[in-house]
Formats: sequence, structure tokens, C-alpha cells
Amino acid sequence: MSDKVPDIKTVLEENKEYKDRIKELEAKLKKYTNNERHKRYYEKNKDKIKERSKKYMEKMKKENPEKIKEWKRKSYFKKKEENNTKIE
Repeated sequence: MSDKVPDIKTVLEENKEYKDRIKELEAKLKKYTNNERHKRYYEKNKDKIKERSKKYMEKMKKENPEKIKEWKRKSYFKKKEENNTKIE
């Protein structure tokens, strides 16, 4: 039984190291995701972004209309599921 104790200690130490590493990486990732810079960019370039997405949808209508049907179907079921969970 004493031979298992070092294994548990090493596992706990590794776990602590991994948790610290995860916190460090999350802090670094936070710098790149959903910060004030992104919000300002989208506020300033709202029209450009809408125009690009409109062009993309037109392109998809021509090239792959089945994909749009799939997106709409998925959206429908997701909304339906959300409504069912709100009722319950």
C-alpha cells in the first residue's frame, strides 16, 4: 500500500501543474477573444461586414442551395428546442 502513495502524490502534483497551465493559457486566450477592440471594430465596420455576409449568402444560393436549407432546418430545430426548454 505504501508503494501507491507516491503515485497519488505525483498525480496530484501533475494535476496542479495542469490546472496552473490551463489558467495561464486562458489568460493568454482572453487577450484575443471578445475584447473591446473587437467590439469597436464591428461597430466601425458594421456596413462592410453586413455587405460581405450578404455577398457570401448570394454566393451560397448559387453554388450550394442545399447548404442553406440545412442551416435553416438546424436553426428551426434549435429554436424549437429552446422554446420547449423555456416552457418546462
